[in-house]
Amino acid sequence: MQPSSASTVLILGARGRLGLAATRAFAQAGWQVRAQVRPGATGPAMAGVQWMPAQVEDTPALAALSHGAQVVVHAMNPAYTHRAWRRHAPALMDAAIDVSRALGATLVLPGNVYNYGRSMPPVLREDTAQTAQDFKGRMRIQLEQRLQTATQEGGIRAIVLRAGDFFGSGGGSWLDLVIAKNLIQGRIRWPGPLGVSHPWAYLPDLARALVRAAEERHRLAAFDTLHFAGQQVTAQQWIQVLATVAVEQGWVAEAPSLRVDPLPWPLLRLAGLVMPTFAALADMRYLWSTPHRLDNTRLCALIGEEPHTPFEQAVRSALHDLGLLAPAHFHAATA
Repeated sequence: MQPSSASTVLILGARGRLGLAATRAFAQAGWQVRAQVRPGATGPAMAGVQWMPAQVEDTPALAALSHGAQVVVHAMNPAYTHRAWRRHAPALMDAAIDVSRALGATLVLPGNVYNYGRSMPPVLREDTAQTAQDFKGRMRIQLEQRLQTATQEGGIRAIVLRAGDFFGSGGGSWLDLVIAKNLIQGRIRWPGPLGVSHPWAYLPDLARALVRAAEERHRLAAFDTLHFAGQQVTAQQWIQVLATVAVEQGWVAEAPSLRVDPLPWPLLRLAGLVMPTFAALADMRYLWSTPHRLDNTRLCALIGEEPHTPFEQAVRSALHDLGLLAPAHFHAATA
């Protein structure tokens, strides 16, 4: 289904990595985009995009500015600490629900695998039991339950599109903060066993999937969940691509020279005593040692083939976005 000329989407948190990727994807698909940012902020000029500085909690103003929007994308995230999630995540969800209800729109929420917890099975489907006991897992379950309740109360529909770890479209992910932080020095750091398979979501692909799900929203239940498979890879596949890039750039003499260090989780947890972000990251260690993948059967039945950039191209693009690959070299390598 192609969007009509009147198709309009409101992106909440449009200057974040996912928000900006979604803004680009909806605009490229022909939607009119209302891109919410904090007062005083703006974004890059893009055809079909109107940047709207507004407080997300100001429902009347936001609804007036985005009048006619049929879809709302919740792309907001608090800081990655337990305190910030406890204080802000429920309020952000309520704000997204309120403006969606005011618009009579479908709210699209990018989800993650935290809901399944440490006992997650190898294959995660939409009906897999959500048994998380850690703080962030329980919080994600509660947020989705909050959203489902809102759809039952009427005036709003909702889609949760669940995906693995984000990469691409800028900084702030495991790729730049941990794995490739010292790539120029010929070193990478990996958080778990090298042979464990782990789902990754390349953000431009995920954003295109959000668009396609939004276009097919009327075929779904009032509250529905879909799984985005993304890039299902092991550390060995990452190492192969990163080593190739490191050799090309002259950061190492040959691929075997790339040093691969384990992430010192005990030190991370110790540092968490004074830096809350490290404590929150340490709680998610199990994700790196527990093989899991997202089954995208229902998503593909809805939208057709899942958007999928070849892995090496996606990694090179992500490194380019981080400023590690020059534009000319990046385009030559991916042509």
